[in-house]
Amino acid sequence: MKQTYMGGCQCGNVRYEVALDLDQPVIACNCSRCGRLGSLLSFAPANEFKLISGEGQMTEYLFNKHAIHHLFCATCGIQSFARGVNPKTGAEMAAVNARCLDGVDLDALKVHKVDGRSA
Repeated sequence: MKQTYMGGCQCGNVRYEVALDLDQPVIACNCSRCGRLGSLLSFAPANEFKLISGEGQMTEYLFNKHAIHHLFCATCGIQSFARGVNPKTGAEMAAVNARCLDGVDLDALKVHKVDGRSA
C-alpha cells in the first residue's frame, strides 16, 4: 500500500515528499554507478514526488545513455533521488533512494537484485 514518505540528503538542503509502496521490492542494481552508491531504489510517477527544497542546490550527473538525471546535493554529495522516464511507458518518474527516506526500516524491505552491469 502506498504511503507518503519524507526524505532528502544528509545536510537537509534537499527535502522531498513522495508516495511509495515499500511493500513492493526495492531495486539493488549492480551497474557501475548504483553498485558504488549502494542505492536501494523505489520508483514513483513524477506527480507523486514533490521537491520541497533544494532545486537550486543540486548538481546533475548523466552517464551511459543519459536517460537518468542523477541529482545530488552540492553541499553533502548525497544522491537521494533521480529523475527519468519509464522506458516502457514514457511517463516521467522519480527514482528514490530508500536509504534516504525518514524512518524507514531498511532491514524490513524486500530487495530485488538487478544486473545493470550486463545491460
